[in-house]
Amino acid sequence: GVKDVLRKRLKNYYKKQKLTHILSKDSSETDAYYDYICIIDFEATCEDGNATDYVHEIIEFPIVLLNTRTLEIEDTFQRYVKPEIKPQLSEFCINLTGITQDIIDQADTFPVVLQSVVDWMRQKELGTKYKYAILTDGSWDMSKFLNMQCRVSRIKYPRFAKKWINIRKCYGNFYKVPRNQTKLTVMLEKLGMSYIGRLHSGLDDSKNIARIAIHMLQDGCELRVNERMHTGQLMTVSSSLPFEGAAIPQNPQLKN
Repeated sequence: GVKDVLRKRLKNYYKKQKLTHILSKDSSETDAYYDYICIIDFEATCEDGNATDYVHEIIEFPIVLLNTRTLEIEDTFQRYVKPEIKPQLSEFCINLTGITQDIIDQADTFPVVLQSVVDWMRQKELGTKYKYAILTDGSWDMSKFLNMQCRVSRIKYPRFAKKWINIRKCYGNFYKVPRNQTKLTVMLEKLGMSYIGRLHSGLDDSKNIARIAIHMLQDGCELRVNERMHTGQLMTVSSSLPFEGAAIPQNPQLKN
């Protein structure tokens, strides 16, 4: 419950002091951690009671840029995406996400949006001047939604998204709580916060995930890459590996 999380937060207070010291030190140790964390939470096409073989297409691509030194959201990115297979959204999807058909009709297709993402990340000098990592709320954003979307759009899976921080795993392991207590709204509640914005808005979800990440960093948690894609399969990354940053963003490449 809430008391367990609060107890764990107090117990890890000294870790916060240690991590804050490391992040603020002007030495080679500073390079051991990520300068930025990019929080991504896609919204995708859906229907009430999706079939197991339903093809989800990304309709919102948001990024929240978290500065790990200042523990503040430094910038955000948001683009809507026009689906290629089913360009007509279901009423269920519209009601769930708040994304209307008019918005989708005026949006670009995924390859164009992905190019905009790469351009924005390059402008922020991610992967060049600054070390960064991707962070998601669970495994599905990258292993399912992005993986499936790249197949639909016939482009190669982007290298910068091949590994990421699954904050649900980090939260569960750090605060010693079961996985059924790692849903977004539950994590916020346990940390004494309420959801701000519209639930299932990709950008609002990403901002709230960032708030959780900030609290965890303040409590001394070292958010580490813990999942990756390898030959199209989801795999776990060992927590003993060093803090390796995500790849330099590259232009979308067509599949051969």
